[in-house]
Amino acid sequence: MIELNNLSGGYGRAAVTKNVSLTIPNGKITAIIGANGCGKSTLLKLICGQLKPSGGEILIDGKPLSGLSRAEAAKSISYLPQSRTAPDISVEALVLHGRFPWLGYPRVYRAEDRAVTESAMEKAGILHKRREALPRLSGGERQKAYIAMTLAQNTSHALLDEPTAYLDIAHQLEFIELTELLKREGKAVAVVLHDINMALERADSLAVLKNGEVLAAGGPEEILRTGAIENAFGVKISKYPQIVFSKAGQL
Repeated sequence: MIELNNLSGGYGRAAVTKNVSLTIPNGKITAIIGANGCGKSTLLKLICGQLKPSGGEILIDGKPLSGLSRAEAAKSISYLPQSRTAPDISVEALVLHGRFPWLGYPRVYRAEDRAVTESAMEKAGILHKRREALPRLSGGERQKAYIAMTLAQNTSHALLDEPTAYLDIAHQLEFIELTELLKREGKAVAVVLHDINMALERADSLAVLKNGEVLAAGGPEEILRTGAIENAFGVKISKYPQIVFSKAGQL
């Protein structure tokens, strides 16, 4: 479980995330939503230790993140960032990088590491491209390769920043099924999503951010009742057979 207590932080002296208190429980999918620039990516970077908080506390299974070594944190938290490069290596070589936290030095892959890597590529639907170089893949295929690397890290907490970017609708649904697999395995999953309907339909809980602060957090129905989504995005929500969004003041 990840617990955030009055967490603040950002870049230099600029606090992008402000006084965020939020629980990301094990065995659940928590969707983080909000307009562009509201601090969603910054929040994930703070949780995984890429950015240092300016205030507040992050607890990982009851232990302060600040008290964990980088290796210990990497064994507990996997993070798929929004922006990624495409180094000139094979898909398999990239996915094997996910095993680094579990290796000693020098890094020598064991049979266990290769088995976990192969399983991760199969789950992500990229096993058939294992020998292909990343630059030769489509954007969606590269995304799957990075998702496989995250799966291979095999942590108890997964932070995913817009993981459905570059994926078509069918593959977006495949990815959501992957997050549900992680959930069934008891992992704490936090995922930044731009598709609000998908977040409302598939997540167990949502956190709505605006200007770096949490407007509301809770189950999908509860979030809809609060009006936080309308506030954060400046839209009007109507319920027909499915939720429809329109500009504020319009139907």
